[in-house]
Amino acid sequence: MDKFIYKKSAGITALSASISDFVYKKHSHQDYAIGVTLRGIQQYNLDGSLQLSYQNGVMLFNPEQAHDGMARDETGLDYVMLYIEPQLLAEVLEKRDAVRFETPVVYDYRLEQRVLSLSDAILSEKDEALCSELFLSLTDSLIQNNLSTDCKKDNFLIRKAKDMIHSNLENVLKLGEISKEFNLSKFQLIRLFKAHTGISPYQYYLNCKVELAKQLIEINRDVYSAVAECGFVDLSHLNKHFKSIYGITAFEYISHIN
Repeated sequence: MDKFIYKKSAGITALSASISDFVYKKHSHQDYAIGVTLRGIQQYNLDGSLQLSYQNGVMLFNPEQAHDGMARDETGLDYVMLYIEPQLLAEVLEKRDAVRFETPVVYDYRLEQRVLSLSDAILSEKDEALCSELFLSLTDSLIQNNLSTDCKKDNFLIRKAKDMIHSNLENVLKLGEISKEFNLSKFQLIRLFKAHTGISPYQYYLNCKVELAKQLIEINRDVYSAVAECGFVDLSHLNKHFKSIYGITAFEYISHIN
């Protein structure tokens, strides 16, 4: 049986997941994601290549890095994941510019244990001060392993297209208006956007809507206001897309973080 548990502390969301049949659709997050495979094999496509994380593998995802995910075989998969806000990681690493993980999966015992310690503390609802200290230890391991580098800036056109999508999430995506801004056809824009991000503008738009809904739910503890503010047709519409990314519905998610 598929099971997902979410908790949040010190600006970090922790996930404990156990899946057998569930398959993540291709998506991306605004946050960094760092996780550990506890049992089974995690299989996912990332930046056009197949990745496998075996037991004890530490998985590293950059913000807006498109990926899917599933258990490799019928034995299923257990793993934990930490979602870290970019500004928080930059603050702790004392970097002015964004950083980027270059290696998708690493096998390092110390790093693995620090991920597990922090995820356990958040999921067990330990004091926020302790979670912050454990997060600092985790980032020290990232530095020691030279896993992060300065991030290359997005193509200007793609960055501006993203800004236009973000500024109008409550409305229907109008590719014609965005492509006209850059003197491109809709099809040229889709091809260019996908080449740079790994997903289409519409997939990116849906991801951003779901991410915004998640943030509003965490702040307001109100699923229905998130439906309205993010421009979803109804709760079932939000739940459909929310579950494809987080494994549970928006309504279930609110019960995890209360």
